[in-house]
Amino acid sequence: MNQPISITALASISALGSKPKEIWENYLLDKHFLSEKEISSQGRNDKKSVFVGQLSKENKQKINELRKSDSKYKNLDDTVLFAIYVSRKAIKNANWNSEKNFGINFGSSRGATALFEKYHQEFLETQKSSTLSSPTTTLGNISSWVAHDLQTSGPEISHSITCSTALHSLLNGVAWISSGMADKFLVGGSEAVLTNFTIAQMQALKVYAKHHSELVSESHTIEKYPCKSFDVNKKQNTMVLGEGASAICLEKGLIKNALAFISGIGYATEVLKHNTSISTNAICFQKSMKMALGEINPNGIDAIVMHAPGTIKGDLSEVNAIEKVFENHQPFLTTNKWKLGHTFGASGMLNLELAILMLQHQQVIEVPFAKKQKHPAKIKKVLVNAVGFGGNAVSILLSK
Repeated sequence: MNQPISITALASISALGSKPKEIWENYLLDKHFLSEKEISSQGRNDKKSVFVGQLSKENKQKINELRKSDSKYKNLDDTVLFAIYVSRKAIKNANWNSEKNFGINFGSSRGATALFEKYHQEFLETQKSSTLSSPTTTLGNISSWVAHDLQTSGPEISHSITCSTALHSLLNGVAWISSGMADKFLVGGSEAVLTNFTIAQMQALKVYAKHHSELVSESHTIEKYPCKSFDVNKKQNTMVLGEGASAICLEKGLIKNALAFISGIGYATEVLKHNTSISTNAICFQKSMKMALGEINPNGIDAIVMHAPGTIKGDLSEVNAIEKVFENHQPFLTTNKWKLGHTFGASGMLNLELAILMLQHQQVIEVPFAKKQKHPAKIKKVLVNAVGFGGNAVSILLSK
């Protein structure tokens, strides 16, 4: 990186809450926040339960209030409303309310998931499409609505790069600032994917967690945690989907009282053997982590917030990649998907939030069912990982 970039504000909404104090306190609890949801089975009338990371009733009410606050917002997908909600909070925290020239890059893996499925079903049944089906389901409507809501005149970008989408937003913000084309950028990711079809897609890949009645360990006891993210000894895939969004404010230079500084960025894509593959030792992660480290000694990294989706191969390959890069010095490893679920395109930014919280509170978060690790005496540098279908990995190095 050519120049330092500061993270001056952060806001999020997820199964863990929407207030920093609440989110941190929930991280300290030895419990998950994954609830059971009844969904209709594909093509059948019976129902079955799955685990999902849902917003609380209180936070769902906040989103509904936002929807009702403007007649134009009543037809927007939750993905867009989540993005608007966290963006408002982020720029308020950064004191950007009077600033009108910052850029926006908000991404999503699936975009307007619920609306797209609703309108497509409507078309199948009637052979007609609603008037607003196109403008409310285009991927670009996320950043454009955020820009409309905040009334900024800076550049606005939307994109989808599967589960590393949010961290690719951060990469774009860093690129714009480093090039001198912008001094400030709002970046983030949003995802509202708790729909029958999306969950069915993950079940078809055989990566989704089983219902609690099927979550039986070798000792024939029901498992306490449905998503065994970072459990490298699990015998079955345990991904659980979650909904949420997160945004951060980036500013050029070393800003006083910044939440954290971006000390390195890395990205890589590996050759695929099939559509969802990742190599045994996650070559893409090895490359992205090495790039993010640059000339920094790996021994100086105190913790890594892993992508760790809860799948057998996904979790193990990332651990293998970390062992290859860090060899005898392995930083403290953690993840948050066992608590809030996999939020697809928003997950990387929620990982970054956990990293910032650990830097602020000088405390690491243990995964209760993972192997015990030695805690770092101080937390100065944290590496954040994300990867998605297509083998596209991103690693961000934060320092305080």
